[in-house]
Order: sequence, then C-alpha cells, then structure tokens
Amino acid sequence: MTTSDLETLLATADAWAAADPDEQTAAELRALVAQVREDGAAAVVSEQDLRDRFAGPLAFGTAGLRAALGAGPNRMNRVVVRRAAAGVAAHALDLAGGAYVPRAVVGFDARHNSRVFAEETAAIFTAAGIETFLMPSELPTPVLAYAIRALQCEIGIMVTASHNPPQDNGYKVYLGGRSVEEDARGVQIVAPHDAGIAARIDAVSARGDIELAPEGWTVLPASIETDYISVVAALTDPALTDRDLAIVLTPLHGVGGRTAQSVLATAGFGDVRMVERQAEPDPDFPTVAFPNPEEPGALDLALELAERTGADLVIANDPDADRVALAAHEPSTGAWRMLRGDEVGTLLGLHLAARLSGARRDGGSGAPVREVFANSIVSSRLLGRIAAVSGIDHAQTLTGFKWIARVHGLSFGYEEALGYCVAPELVRDKDGISAALLLAELAAATKAAGRTLFDLLDDAFLVHGLHASDQLSVRVGSLGLLGAMMNRLRETPPSSFAASPVSIAEDLAEGSAQLPPTDGLLYLTQDETRVIIRPSGTEPKLKCYLEVVEPVGSAAELDAAKATARARLDAVKRDVGEALGL
Repeated sequence: MTTSDLETLLATADAWAAADPDEQTAAELRALVAQVREDGAAAVVSEQDLRDRFAGPLAFGTAGLRAALGAGPNRMNRVVVRRAAAGVAAHALDLAGGAYVPRAVVGFDARHNSRVFAEETAAIFTAAGIETFLMPSELPTPVLAYAIRALQCEIGIMVTASHNPPQDNGYKVYLGGRSVEEDARGVQIVAPHDAGIAARIDAVSARGDIELAPEGWTVLPASIETDYISVVAALTDPALTDRDLAIVLTPLHGVGGRTAQSVLATAGFGDVRMVERQAEPDPDFPTVAFPNPEEPGALDLALELAERTGADLVIANDPDADRVALAAHEPSTGAWRMLRGDEVGTLLGLHLAARLSGARRDGGSGAPVREVFANSIVSSRLLGRIAAVSGIDHAQTLTGFKWIARVHGLSFGYEEALGYCVAPELVRDKDGISAALLLAELAAATKAAGRTLFDLLDDAFLVHGLHASDQLSVRVGSLGLLGAMMNRLRETPPSSFAASPVSIAEDLAEGSAQLPPTDGLLYLTQDETRVIIRPSGTEPKLKCYLEVVEPVGSAAELDAAKATARARLDAVKRDVGEALGL
C-alpha cells in the first residue's frame, strides 16, 4: 500500500469513528489509527487489522450477516446493523407495495451487543412505518421463529451468531405473513430477497441518513415464551405416557436452558439436571473452547455429570438453541457416546413415521394430507428409505434450513449438522428444543420397553442396510484456494472410491429439476458409496460428506457390517484426500 493509499485508509477510518454512535468501537478505531501512525512492528500489525476492517462492506447473503464484533464496515457493529435494518425495512415496504403495513418481530440472544442491535433495529423499523414487536428478553431462536408465524409478521430478525465463537455476532432475516407464499412463511430468506435487501443496504449506505424512532414499538409480554412452551410441550404423543428418564441438559452458556427445561417439565419430564457451570447465559462461553455441541470437549461437563448421576440421556443445545445434540450410554462399548447428526435424524424419522402411521390408522375426515420428510443432500439417504416404507413422500434439498423448511407439505426435516424441524406448523426452521422433547419421549418409551436408542438404529439397519457416514474437512488459507480445489476435481474427476467405480458424477453447479444450482460435486459408486464435496458457505474450508451402505442379513452380522463400513469409510476418506491432492 502506498503512502497515499494509507492516508486515504486512515482518513476513512477517522470519518467512520466520527460517525460511529458507539463510543467503544469509535475509541477502538481511533486507537488502531494511532498505532498505525506510529513506527515499529505494532504499526504493521495494526495496519493489517485496519485494512481488513475496511476491506469492503460485510456481505449480506441468505445467512444474513455474521462476523466478528468490532469497528469498520467488515465487522458487526451498530453502524453496520443500522444499515442492515434500514435495508430490510425498505425491502419489506417494497414487497408490501402500499397494500398493507408490514409487521415485524425482533429477537436477540445474550451475545455481546445483541440487545442493542435488536433495540436499534426496532427503532429503525418503527421509523420506517413498520408495526414492530420486540422480544421481552434474551430468548432462543426457535421462540423468535415461532413468533413470526404466531403474530403473522412479514419480517423476523434474530440477532445471534448461533454456535460461532464469543467474538462474533450475526443478524438472521426471515420473511413471512403477506410478503411470501405459504410454504415460505417464517423461513429464512433465499434469492432474490438476499440481493434485494443487499441493494437496499447499498442505497442506505450511500445516503447515510437513517432515522431511529424514539418510541413506538411494542415490547412483547413474557407470555410469548410461555405460549411457545405450551404448544411445544403439547407435541408429545398422549399414547406414550412413560416419563421415567433421567436427563442431563446443557445450553452451553446460551439462552435455551430455561426454555428447554420448562418444555420438558411441562411435558412431564421432572428428572432433568442442568449442568450448573453452563446453565446461565454468558457471552464469553468460559467452559468451552468453541460453543458448538459438535466440537470435541464441548459436552465433557455434561457427560461427567451423566456418568456421576447415572443419567439415561444427555441433551445439549447450541447457544441459541436451534440445534440439539444427543448422547447416550452405548451398551456395546459400555461408554457414553454422542450420536451423529444423521443418527439423531434417523431416530426422529422413525419416531415421527410411526406417529404418522398411527394417526392414519386412527382415521380422520377430509382429504388426505400430503406428508413429506426432507433432508439436505449431504445428509443420510436412510431417511428416504424410512419414508418410503411408511408411505411418506421424501424430498432432498440444498444444505440449509432456508431450503428444507420451505418444502411443500413438510412433516419433518433435518440436516446432519444437528438441525431438526419436527413441528413445521409451529416453527418453520430448525428447533433444538422441540426436537429435544421428542427425543426424550422416544428414549423414555424405548427404556420402558427394555431397549436402547442404539437398538432402534440397528433395527433400521436390518431393514434398510447399514448407513454409515463421515466427513473430511479441509481448511485452507484463503477462499480463493477453494475454487482451485474444486476446479481440480472438475478437470480430473476421480474414477472410483474404495475400489468401487464411480457410476454417477454430477456437477451440482449445473442445477437440476429438483435442486437449484450450487457449487458442489456429487459422486455415486456402484456399491452405493456416496461422496459430496462442496465449499463451506461461511469459512475457508472444503467439506466432504461420505456415506457407505453395507448390506446386513441378520442381527448376528451387525458387528461385522459395522467394522466393514468403517473400513470402507476410511478407504473413501483416503481416496478423497488423494483426489484433492492432499
């Protein structure tokens, strides 16, 4: 960077700091500018930091916004959030076209700055002429998603970074009410709405004038949470009355603990122990290296408590409680094990398929209702086979609940990354609390029958074949390298995996009648091995999803089939690495 370019950058940073309504981030930026103007090693590091903060505006996409907190247009801060709120408001008014007054509901979690981002969003929406509701306190994302549909709102905003590190925050956008079609009400945005909002944000940023109303929005009563608790608790099957289940619950320092415990208690699960050190919301997440249930070590405290107290089940929500992880005592090893996301999806699929079949047997009046199970293309194919034998339609979608939740006739949807939608009529998004309740119900019924959740999985494998999955993630230094790796695969496609020839190779970027285009490659071999490779949408990482299907003739063959499947997955993983040049 030339001296002239550096002076331009410093002047831009000074101007940003002068206009920043947050004195803390303004002071942070001024200090950084001062360090750059000094000589020495610290100035070099500070200059790199400053250049990154002003590398460009934080991109607004179908995931909304998500980034580290801090000053500058490439961070999450009050200036960026104000512009985003103004852009969302303008887009909502565009959709209304003067035919109605849009309604919005704004929620927030307990991360740093979540409340102020939400309050200023409510003030901007109100000033724009939108009827606005603000959640009464820090609450889980599923409660916000429920409120969008319950209050018939056209806009939903959730300020959260979900399971990201403590230094991050984010801004999720939903549309609903009269602004979108029935199947998209209460679902996160997809194209073209992301581009429409981004264009409106750009226009706002160019003008710089954003009005905040001093009052006029409605703070919702605490009953919005109790309403959610009541309707979710009512999802349980009245025929399954056994509640003899000892549960260990952890919200991982997030906002789901109170709500999840209340749902379980209302449904009759009284033996629920919370992990005390993780029970209260804490934006610094002091007991975990990374507040994601999938990360190694995240469930250590919960597993220790479960072992010490003789619990039957461990339930863990991520910090905004839209995901759920499950751990149980595995009889074959004598140890606690966290179930893979596909295993939990299979259990919920079995449970809900049985309930739907039971409801059909009980009869009913009126026209038949379309029942559909859906999961993402990177999730296990086992759900489709469970649906088929149960007389339920099945759909595959692109990765993300913005796609899964808008499937027409959806009864149940999941993705392998611990996201489950068990009651789309209430929450048209992944919901780790309602899913946790149905998993507890299933575990209690299974325990009462003298069996385990692992027995249920084995039953499914005997009917449909052993479906075993794994992942390979390749982190790279920059996003540009991801394109090079994908191009390598397109130019030199692999011919086999684990010695099984590739019979189908699909470039998902071309799209199909079933799926919109996305950057990804799918391979299917003659022995039903499936490999899907795609760039991560949020990190400089290439993600490879592997699944093998091993036939099982009898229960006596299960252990051998599991060992064979594991060996096949290891061989597939080696071949994928070789294809990527690792």
